[in-house]
Amino acid sequence: MSKVKKYKPNKLKMMMRGLLVILGGIIAAYGLETVLIPNNVSDGGVTGLSIVGSQLFGLPLGVLIAVLNIPFIWLGYKQIGRSFAIFSIIGIASLAVGTVLMHHTPAIIEGDTLLVTVVGGIILGFGMGLALRNGGALDGIDMLAVLLSRKLPFGTSDLILFLNIFVFIIVSTVFGLQGAILSAIAYFIASKVIHIVEEGLSGSKTFQIITIESDLMVETIRDRLGRSATYKEAYGGFSHEKFKEITCVINRLEETKLKEIINEIDPGAFVTVYDVAEVKGGNFKKNDIH
Repeated sequence: MSKVKKYKPNKLKMMMRGLLVILGGIIAAYGLETVLIPNNVSDGGVTGLSIVGSQLFGLPLGVLIAVLNIPFIWLGYKQIGRSFAIFSIIGIASLAVGTVLMHHTPAIIEGDTLLVTVVGGIILGFGMGLALRNGGALDGIDMLAVLLSRKLPFGTSDLILFLNIFVFIIVSTVFGLQGAILSAIAYFIASKVIHIVEEGLSGSKTFQIITIESDLMVETIRDRLGRSATYKEAYGGFSHEKFKEITCVINRLEETKLKEIINEIDPGAFVTVYDVAEVKGGNFKKNDIH
């Protein structure tokens, strides 16, 4: 009986991830201190509550970010793991220190509310996305949403939205209704940028195709796209017929071409398409088609 090898993390790789998490925290702090906060625009989550507390009580923003995130770091440790908690501590600490160091940095944009929300959201989202991509988090509200989703009949994204509604209501008491609305817009933009940073702009897609022309379909995909595919047996739930289900992973630029191939060979094929964040190993290398 073979023993499972104990995983040993690559120290250099872990150090690089830690540095990128720190960079993400500093970038997020720059977005807060030079774009959003000087224009009375806040963030969502724990950071948003910290900004409100800082404005109300005159406490340093970095101190509040560090203190308010402590229980959420513990949640992350219990629910996700030690390495996630460690990288989150590094990220939150860099965000907290960054806000202290940049507190008196002049604003790079003033007055233009649309530009403030867009630029601030992009900078903030890029910093947070960079931290998340490398295994850490800069805000604890996501960890709370993950925990609550296991105990309540709601999805994580629904709970994040629900929790942030309360945050923006609290923000409105300090920055007014307009400030709360602008904060919500900036948060929305930041969330989209986080998604792009985590998954990339050139993500792949998986096509699962059930067709009676499986051999011809795979051969045509190989000849015209230079992509390989895999088979697995599938059975119709109603007809009980036996089919070969084709699975093929392509990049986004090849999607239209693959759809043309499917419609040409078997217009009645059953096709499902999934977004893929990352592809590693296997036979994803594209063959030359010319």
